[in-house]
Amino acid sequence: MAVEVRLIPCLSDNYAVLVHEPESKTTALVDAPEAAPIFAALDKEGWELTHILITHHHPDHVQGIKEIRAKYPVPVYGPRAEADRIPDISVELGHLDVTEVGALTAEIIDTPGHTAGHIVYHFRREQLLFAGDTLFPLGCGRSFERPAEVLWQSLLQLRELPPETQIYCGHEYTLGNAKFSVTVDPNNVQLKARLKQVEGLRAKNQPTVPSSMEEEILTNPFMRADEPAVQEAVGMKGGDPAAVFTKIREMKNNFKG
Repeated sequence: MAVEVRLIPCLSDNYAVLVHEPESKTTALVDAPEAAPIFAALDKEGWELTHILITHHHPDHVQGIKEIRAKYPVPVYGPRAEADRIPDISVELGHLDVTEVGALTAEIIDTPGHTAGHIVYHFRREQLLFAGDTLFPLGCGRSFERPAEVLWQSLLQLRELPPETQIYCGHEYTLGNAKFSVTVDPNNVQLKARLKQVEGLRAKNQPTVPSSMEEEILTNPFMRADEPAVQEAVGMKGGDPAAVFTKIREMKNNFKG
């Protein structure tokens, strides 16, 4: 089933995403940072919104819901564990739930860490993952509401998805992530090449999203805390991967590059 995907810049560095299945006219919005750019994208394509999918409760992912639903009174899907913090939620979802989104089917994966109840939406048939703020190109979210080792376990789940999976995330953070990643994994030739590619895209103000799971497995140090090269680079050769990940996350929190 062919789908069309539109990435929508919102606020200062957020992304919303529209997923459109033309035959059924299903049009799902992933996260709702602000209404105006989303309305503009829908108008440009001539699409009618049918569903809203929310990954987590942070304001920059939900604050557009009420205005959007005033124009399109569609169902709001979101994490069961954060339902009391998401406006107008009507379909509550949790780990391993499978939900129909119009003509599309989404598999839900709980990915706690950035928030306690964060979920991601995996459209297996279409090879799409909507990762919210759990996984970014060359990065991951801050572990605000759960310890870093919990976020590590969430990333391990995502690492098991097919390598061709296209990853859409909630922010344009890739250049900063890339600059940090080469300090952690300085001998990774593929990572160095990816940094140059990212620099070129951002110099033209072009998005770096989506990326593929294969790219992240090969170059994202947050996904590779159990690999000897990354462990050695941060002075923790043979260390517990969760502890290595925690150190990498702390290093990124303090990175000024």
